[in-house]
Amino acid sequence: MSHPQIKFGTDGWRGIIADNFTFANVRIAAGAIAAYVLAKEDPAKGICIGYDTRFGSKAFAETCAQVVAAAGIPVQLANAVTPTPALSFAVRGRGAAGGIMITSSHNPAEWNGVKYKGWYGGSGKPSMIAEIETFLDKPIPVAAAPAAITVVDFLPEYLKAIESFVNLDAIAKSGLKFATDAMYGAGGTLIPAIFERLGVKHVAIRTNPDPTFGGIHPEPIEPHIRALGEAVVANHCDAGLCTDGDADRIGATDENGNFVDPHKIYSVLLSWVLKYHNDWPGAVTRAFNTTKMLDRICKKHGRELIEHGIGFKYVCDYMLEREILMGGEESGGIGFQRHLPERDGLLNSLLLAKVMADEKKTLGQLVADLQAEYGEHQYGRVDLHIPDEQKKAAIARALALKPGEVALGGMKLLRTETLDGVKLFLENPEAATKPNAAETWILFRASGTEPLLRVYTETCSKESVAKLLADGKKFALGE
Repeated sequence: MSHPQIKFGTDGWRGIIADNFTFANVRIAAGAIAAYVLAKEDPAKGICIGYDTRFGSKAFAETCAQVVAAAGIPVQLANAVTPTPALSFAVRGRGAAGGIMITSSHNPAEWNGVKYKGWYGGSGKPSMIAEIETFLDKPIPVAAAPAAITVVDFLPEYLKAIESFVNLDAIAKSGLKFATDAMYGAGGTLIPAIFERLGVKHVAIRTNPDPTFGGIHPEPIEPHIRALGEAVVANHCDAGLCTDGDADRIGATDENGNFVDPHKIYSVLLSWVLKYHNDWPGAVTRAFNTTKMLDRICKKHGRELIEHGIGFKYVCDYMLEREILMGGEESGGIGFQRHLPERDGLLNSLLLAKVMADEKKTLGQLVADLQAEYGEHQYGRVDLHIPDEQKKAAIARALALKPGEVALGGMKLLRTETLDGVKLFLENPEAATKPNAAETWILFRASGTEPLLRVYTETCSKESVAKLLADGKKFALGE
């Protein structure tokens, strides 16, 4: 059974504040989580609860705490705004049965959400989420006596862990200057405070908590990241480092204020890890919509690469099953198994600074080096808000294309892959003019929960990306 206004997605439920995301529905969601923990986990271990800077997040977190404690499950409740990776770290480090994070991550300000974290410190497995949903239409459990709610600070242990993981000395001695951007979210002043203590030159923007996110979407991509690029240029910085609304995703700009997409960030980090820490074991994973430059980097270093469905839950699943060096997705969510089976924008911001310090290069220079060695890879995405019938028709048309047909952009279809959506590999004449050029592909993926079709593409030039996205949009709209 399910609840008509509560639908759990990848690792939780999100909704529009005061529409379906209400205190009444949050109580139902928290009650279902409590019932699951009582039935399937060790409730005596308790639940950790955190929250971000969104409207009402603290009050929603307190409501969850009251429901869970009333069910007889002890609660450790964050004493202040907490990044999602810090909450996940607390769940695992404190041996909790699970965790609840009140956040809607990178979504617009009118959204909020209830995310469930497994005992291992990462997104709840699909099997866990399915179990939680079975309790949504059942009475909220109430114990004979409520358990305790303890207000705690989750940050010190988490900050100690990421600072230890990165080894900050090289950054401190580098002479590099950074701009940081918390996008008014849970990252706040955490990275600036570390830089301040180290004596690292830096400027910080949008560190104050703002439930409206200053009118932007707290997603570290264009156009929302432009203020960071402007700060980099105005203050003569070597790079800009950005985290999203709950600080589990990373974004960046180079020394010229240009947006560096998450694929380049992942590639820079992976290349560095395999150069400086090749003794770290495990395969590398990437989502179906993520750059194939990662494949080339892994091939050079003899490291296994695993391609999987879209969403960090797949990365987490692999990390719980076998040795994984690192895994990531298109939206800036990158994780290291030796740290946590979770995305961590704050850790990755520090790591990106460490890469620059070790290589003694700006971020732009690091990206240019990758493009020179592995071939030019350029990437783009458009989101089309179209009716379900239209998005289904677009997927059907893409599936109907045959190899050898002229598909998009005047290019012939080479092959089709359907791991998660429909990915068309195209014969791009421009690739023949460039050394070691990226494969050209375009991916159509329909959202399963809303009237949305995403179109992704990667090819060997920015011009080719723009053309393919334009043609992909026309194709999706049936033009």
